[in-house]
Amino acid sequence: MENGSYTYKYPRPSVTTDCVVFGFDSDGLRILLIERGIEPFKGKWALPGGFMQMNETLEECARRELHEETSLKLEYLEQFHSFSSVDRDPRGRVVTVAFLALVKTQDVVGGDDAARAKWFSLSEMPQLAFDHEEICKMALMKLRERIYFEPVGFDLLPKEFTMSELQHLYEEILDTKFDRRNFYKKMTTLDVVKEVHNDEDNKSKADSGQKIKKNTVGRTPFKYIFNRKRYDELKKDGGKLEF
Repeated sequence: MENGSYTYKYPRPSVTTDCVVFGFDSDGLRILLIERGIEPFKGKWALPGGFMQMNETLEECARRELHEETSLKLEYLEQFHSFSSVDRDPRGRVVTVAFLALVKTQDVVGGDDAARAKWFSLSEMPQLAFDHEEICKMALMKLRERIYFEPVGFDLLPKEFTMSELQHLYEEILDTKFDRRNFYKKMTTLDVVKEVHNDEDNKSKADSGQKIKKNTVGRTPFKYIFNRKRYDELKKDGGKLEF
C-alpha cells in the first residue's frame, strides 16, 4: 500500500436501487411505473430506479432516482429487500436494493431516462423489465404483512376519509371482501379512527333551533380521521388489527 491507497483483487458488482411506490384513489390501489427510454428494455415498463453514485447512500440514490424519473419527491423510503440473481441485469453483475413507499396518488411526469411515468392498478400492470415483477410481488407481500401491525392504510388516504374508503383500501391490499357492518364495528370498537365533527355547522343549527341529526342512508357519509395515539397504544400492548 502506497500513499494511503490500495485496491482489491475481487470484482465489484454495480449497485442500483428500485422503488415500489403504492398509491390509492377512487379506482383502488395503484403502483408507480416508468416507461424506459433507453436500452436495455427500451419501451418496457419498470420500477423507477437506477445506479448508485459513489458519493451517495442507498437512500439518497433511491430518492434522487425517484425524483428524476417521476418528479415525485419523498423524504421517507423504507428499504425492504435486496435482489442479487446473477443474471438479473443484461448489463452485467448488478445487485439492487428495493425500497417501499406509500403516498397519496398525485401527478407524475417522466424525466431523465424515463420516457413516461404512470400509475397502474394492480390488475392492469404490464409486463415489467428485469426482475421487477418479482420485486413488486414481494413488496405487496410485505405490505399485506404490515397492515395488521402498522397504520399503512392511513398513509394512502386523505386526512379525512369515509369508512367506505377505508374499507375499500383494506380490501384492495388484502385482496378480499369485508362485511360492511363488521368492518365498521371493528374500526370503531378498536377506536383507531375518530369521527370528524363539524362543530361550527352543528352550532349554527343549534342556534337556529334545528335538530342535529345523525347520519342516515342517503345522507353525506361521515368523515373520519386516524387516531394515532390509540393505534400506538394498541401496538404497545401487543395488539393488532384482526379481520
